[in-house]
Amino acid sequence: QVQLVESGGGSVQAGGSLTLSCAASGYTVSSYCMGWFRQGSEKEREGVAAIDSDGITNYADSVKGRFTISQDNAKNTLNLQMNSLKPEDTAMYYCAAATYPGICSVSRPRHLYGFWGQGTQVTVSS
Repeated sequence: QVQLVESGGGSVQAGGSLTLSCAASGYTVSSYCMGWFRQGSEKEREGVAAIDSDGITNYADSVKGRFTISQDNAKNTLNLQMNSLKPEDTAMYYCAAATYPGICSVSRPRHLYGFWGQGTQVTVSS
């Protein structure tokens, strides 16, 4: 049984940093595309960052230069380092894992990810 469990969310002031982690069980994080998504209040879930099995990364324009996605193969976790946080980054953040090869980018449709975590809340105050 595959489980993805996010952690690391919280409340910070604008300009602050947080690191999110997604612990995977029953799934190897380096297998296929994995991504981070977020969903703000009354907004659609959007792709934030993605990383493929070769470690190639892709970011949404809104977070480029501020967020870094990475995999820790020893711990089997997917991480998202978030710096220079802005109030508009406030959202529930989810990790997702694909179950077969394919294009790995923030535009990869949600339905092409086979597993999702339960989410972790990030709140950025001004």
